[in-house]
Amino acid sequence: MSELTDKQQRVFAFIRDTIAARQTPPTRAEIASALGFASANAAQSHLRTLERKGVIELNAGRSRGIRVVAPAETAAPGVSLAVIGRVAAGAPLLAVEHVERHCRVDPALFSAAPDYLLRVQGDSMTGAGILDGDLLAVQAGAEVRPGRIGVFRRDDEVTVKRFERDGTVARLVAANPAYEEIRVDTTREALACEGLAVGVIRALGG
Repeated sequence: MSELTDKQQRVFAFIRDTIAARQTPPTRAEIASALGFASANAAQSHLRTLERKGVIELNAGRSRGIRVVAPAETAAPGVSLAVIGRVAAGAPLLAVEHVERHCRVDPALFSAAPDYLLRVQGDSMTGAGILDGDLLAVQAGAEVRPGRIGVFRRDDEVTVKRFERDGTVARLVAANPAYEEIRVDTTREALACEGLAVGVIRALGG
């Protein structure tokens, strides 16, 4: 059995985790959407490669015709983390309805062990290398000191910004000059820290 590349391993892990979560494999379109491929055809190309390497079997007559045949030791190392997508106002960040899927990652890839992955929306942090669609690794409950990037909740909205402080005023600073900083007087307004950013997983291209 040939060794999988990093991208192939991520495709395989998504298939395996989807089957574990809902007892049915993903469609080609779901794989393309979840992993950032340009089309379902791009996903199909990766599936054929995984079949050649002996870790899955394909049934050409079915849209979900994927069967995992790899032994347990082929699984990616590390821990399985929830991938948090769009967050509803007022709901806890880690609520079940926000979990898109689970992703297996190696904690050694990050500056500290993450507790969950947050899908980045928008381009306000591009200057810090955090792009739209990326997965931000977050350590829940960690202190976010000035100069560090964290996940914050303000007025039921969740945002990723660099934290700075002027006395009682917290400043949430974007890494894109098109966005103004958010200033919060913590004596008058609530600002909750949801966690410290400890790394980024880049969205895959086609």
